[in-house]
Amino acid sequence: MKQIPSVDLRDFLSGDPERKQKFVNEIGKAYEEIGFVALKGHFLDDKLVKDLYSEVKNFFEMPVEKKQKYEIPGIGGQRGYVGFGKETAKGFKKGDLKEFWHFGQYLEDGSKYSSVYPDNVQVTEVPEFNEVGKQAYKMLEKTGIYVLRALALHLGLDEFYFDKFVKEGNSILRPIHYPPITEEPDNAVRAAAHGDINLITLLMGAQGKGLQVMNHDGEWVDAIAEPDELMINVGDMLSRHTNNKLKSTIHQVVNPPRELWGTSRYSIPFFMHPVSEMPLNALENTVDENHPKLYEDTTAGEFLHERLVELGLIKI
Repeated sequence: MKQIPSVDLRDFLSGDPERKQKFVNEIGKAYEEIGFVALKGHFLDDKLVKDLYSEVKNFFEMPVEKKQKYEIPGIGGQRGYVGFGKETAKGFKKGDLKEFWHFGQYLEDGSKYSSVYPDNVQVTEVPEFNEVGKQAYKMLEKTGIYVLRALALHLGLDEFYFDKFVKEGNSILRPIHYPPITEEPDNAVRAAAHGDINLITLLMGAQGKGLQVMNHDGEWVDAIAEPDELMINVGDMLSRHTNNKLKSTIHQVVNPPRELWGTSRYSIPFFMHPVSEMPLNALENTVDENHPKLYEDTTAGEFLHERLVELGLIKI
């Protein structure tokens, strides 16, 4: 596959069984063949997108010493600020050329996860940053729930199979700033080749060149979304759970041409995680004589911890 397929969530939501099945077929085929789709018809409106980018820029333009006070020790970078170069892709020694922020799950009072998840961090200097981030989190989570419902149908499961796992899931909204490149990067890139940890990732900000996806022939394909599209890909958890029927695809963010080194890049992925107790054991209907079981049984929480150690965000 040489380009990323485009699908429209409004087909799934239409109430028309034929359009709904068309969406299920299209997204299922794309995720089996390349692991990425560009999605129209999501729940983010233009004003929310514009406001979010504005507030994200306001935060990252603050002096480093002000941002660093939002770097919370002991939580593996799961909330608040993570400074430049601190995350390293699995198998790489050089830190990625980026800094980022994490918004996490918004729990109801009395939730059993209140003592499990770290609290969200409030930025006093940019007060709208907090509220706009929360609104975007909710709309991306809502979009992701419907995508997972379509994938459940494609996998021959009950449509609402994933709902119980992603309700109060450990999902993360990560605004990323790739600062201007001021010197020869010495083999570092903005985001080295990697697969995502989670079930699915919903990415804002893939409108320009930079994001590349490796297809099944080992070729890098530019993943460029239209202004009204999110780029959505399969993560490693979903790949394990489906015994690689749905493929987690290696992707990277390459450095721009030298003439554009002086520019910043912003992108905002939403990493959709389940609750930690979700079993990632291969689904029974994905294992047969021709498709032997590929992975050991584990849970989402165990797998996340293992990968955060590999990324250098949890020190052991």
